[in-house]
Amino acid sequence: MKIDIVTLFPQVCTVPLGESIMGRAQKSGRLNLTVHDLRLSGLGSYRKCDDIPYGGGQGMVLRPEPVFDVVVPLQTPATRVVLMTPQGRRFDQKIAREFSQEEHLIILSGHYEGVDHRVVEGLVDDEISIGDYVLTNGSIAAVVFVDAVIRLVPGVLGDARSSADESFADNTQLLEAPAYTRPPDFQGMQVPEILLSGHHARIEEWKKEQALRRTRENRPDLVPGRDKNTFSQGEDET
Repeated sequence: MKIDIVTLFPQVCTVPLGESIMGRAQKSGRLNLTVHDLRLSGLGSYRKCDDIPYGGGQGMVLRPEPVFDVVVPLQTPATRVVLMTPQGRRFDQKIAREFSQEEHLIILSGHYEGVDHRVVEGLVDDEISIGDYVLTNGSIAAVVFVDAVIRLVPGVLGDARSSADESFADNTQLLEAPAYTRPPDFQGMQVPEILLSGHHARIEEWKKEQALRRTRENRPDLVPGRDKNTFSQGEDET
């Protein structure tokens, strides 16, 4: 997959996406990532990329000219342009899997008080939010988006089962069961005996039970058959 990220802060993207699984994905050729410094297309000697909003209001807004100058030459018929913005649809695993099927993504990282809306009208195919909170800039959101999407591309993860067994996987929508490793006894805290038994069928049953238990405690809105608007963490389940 080819991904172009357009941002005022390239290092916010290049550093984390150059490590671990994302770094290996680039080395293997499964991810072709380029991070574009929007400032290089800024206006005038000061490379200006923002201006005050028409109609008043706080903060600054990214101008359309630098964004168009960077994005338009990168577009192909296979391109999907994504704007990271609080106004977008909320990102989840299903959407991540949707984007993992694309050939080419251009990701625009918003900043300040957003981008001139003509960028949305003229360039953007999808607006995505990673959650209902405020970040310093959209580059952080872009990193989260890319990581979630690329790990679903075939061959990126060493074990093909990994993405299917994790919390929020499409086939479960439950949190993962607790995980343990050596030593079996640490400061008096024991690994559950069932995990040491070697009885694979019982272990799988235990994991399912624990996954449901943790989901009820931490994310009751994900429990199958529950109304997420009425079931709270403190509800009596008996």
